Amino acid sequence: MAERPPIRFAAQLWSQATDWPGFRDAALAAESAGWESIWTWDHLLSIFGPADQPILEGWTALAGLAPITNRVRLGLMVGANTFRNPGLTAKLATTLDHLSGGRAVLGIGGAWFEREHDAFGIDFGSGFGERLDRLDESVMLLRRLLDGETVSHEARFYTLRDAVCQPRPIQPHLPILVGGSGPRKTLRTVALRGDGWNTAGWLDEVKVKLANLDGHCEAVGRNRGEIELTVSFPIILRDRAADAEAAWAAIIGHNGTDNAGNVPHLIGTPEQVAEEIRPFVELGFRTIVARLPAPYDLETIARIGEVGALLADA
Repeated sequence: MAERPPIRFAAQLWSQATDWPGFRDAALAAESAGWESIWTWDHLLSIFGPADQPILEGWTALAGLAPITNRVRLGLMVGANTFRNPGLTAKLATTLDHLSGGRAVLGIGGAWFEREHDAFGIDFGSGFGERLDRLDESVMLLRRLLDGETVSHEARFYTLRDAVCQPRPIQPHLPILVGGSGPRKTLRTVALRGDGWNTAGWLDEVKVKLANLDGHCEAVGRNRGEIELTVSFPIILRDRAADAEAAWAAIIGHNGTDNAGNVPHLIGTPEQVAEEIRPFVELGFRTIVARLPAPYDLETIARIGEVGALLADA
């Protein structure tokens, strides 16, 4: 029997309602505490609470972290495909790979936040289905460019003429992580071309999404075990659940809202949080993404290893 990969923790630092020193210091604390990767958003307006809160640009923030970190992988969870031509996205990911010494992950999704597209004059397309078709074409082109092909392509959404991505990434195979769970289109893109997949939701919902991914993998002849499965939750750790809840209320209130999405909120002791994560680990999710709003909770960042130790036998 193949040995299962270790459980890894990923810190998704919200880029809204923060400043660079706070963001930077949280990332450095996460690396010091043993987190495996650090991620942030790709948004131009805040997506929780008032839209006009301060928000840092994602690729630039990661570039700022690259030379001051040493070990953690760095990526967007996930990039908005609508914001950029795939040629530019490939160059951004490649440059981040060089700045970080080979630690970049190219996270990408179809995009969903119409308000920021309208605010900045970015084409949002004619509907959800079209954006996912655009995503599929883009991921195909990204893989070819990152793998060193000279690409000429003319199709529904993109035209490239003798496009080349030089220098090549440091990683021989820079991974592409696709976010989203669209049952017909997004999950087929993951099955065809994704090195990683990010999803979220309640356990029964995630089971259905995973079954859909399995169906697409079977249809295209892909071994699902080749795909890194990642699932995200808000996480706050304290010795007492009441203290964790109070800390969370203050943090999320700073962002002008009272929740971090329609997903389980893992707010409590390390033992409680580990037991809530365990069923997802047993489904095959070995990368657990913590949604961490500003002001970033340094106690949770420092103590995530306690949850890992409790899940070591999962």
